[in-house]
Amino acid sequence: MPALPPLRDVVARHGIAARKGLGQHFLFDLNLTGRIARTAGPLAGKTVIEVGPGPGGLTRALLDAGAGRLVVIERDSRCIDALREIAEVYPDRLEILEGDALEIRAASLGPPPRVIVSNLPYNISTVLLRNWLDELDAIESMTLMFQREVAQRLAAAPGGKDYGRLSVLTQWLCEVSLAFSLPAAAFTPPPKIDSSVVRFTPRAAPLAPARKDILEKTTAAAFGQRRKMLRASLRSLGGDAEALLKDAGIDPTRRAETLSVAEFCALARAVEKREAA
Repeated sequence: MPALPPLRDVVARHGIAARKGLGQHFLFDLNLTGRIARTAGPLAGKTVIEVGPGPGGLTRALLDAGAGRLVVIERDSRCIDALREIAEVYPDRLEILEGDALEIRAASLGPPPRVIVSNLPYNISTVLLRNWLDELDAIESMTLMFQREVAQRLAAAPGGKDYGRLSVLTQWLCEVSLAFSLPAAAFTPPPKIDSSVVRFTPRAAPLAPARKDILEKTTAAAFGQRRKMLRASLRSLGGDAEALLKDAGIDPTRRAETLSVAEFCALARAVEKREAA
């Protein structure tokens, strides 16, 4: 890695104290940032996208791991000069965008293949993920860090307390795997909970046929009263819930957390069929 000042010195020199309102928790350990970059797989020849780079710890690791073109999106103006110092050391490889990642589409950031690798700001992590799920045709993979409880929900299997709406939607569209976890003490300032890195590989086609808007509506109803049997929780969809479940081939006495992603898709198709009728 080219000579760059220690991250703690960079933070002190530029006055980049982490801001709670921006969900900032900086990762200074180069061994850990390097591990995240390696988890993303080969980066050469790809457009690599990082959201919320802060002073650039993961940014350095991604460039060192072979990212030929790295686009970073940072809304905190205090971090821009620190990132420019990295760009000077890696000429023509780092593009810095000052702005809100929620307003930027991945497809606009460079040619494919595109991979997203980020220690996401915790306060907008799931919103960003939902946005990217809507443009997976433009994304080859995502390697993202979340609060551990969010990561567990994303990768949860049916039958457990962590399994819910976000599990179903994400696993319907992607293969999801937990890569590794990091203790809160690894960050500055330390968050209240540990963090986990999650790897997402978009499926060539959704796991089972369903309309996304209806699947979201169906899971919202089912998990909205997750302690109740489906024949009760699905009444919010209107009509005869038991008939709807029978049409989908699902026992009305089951609860939402026991249904597989494929079964939720079958239920969404039954909802769509009823609405069309």
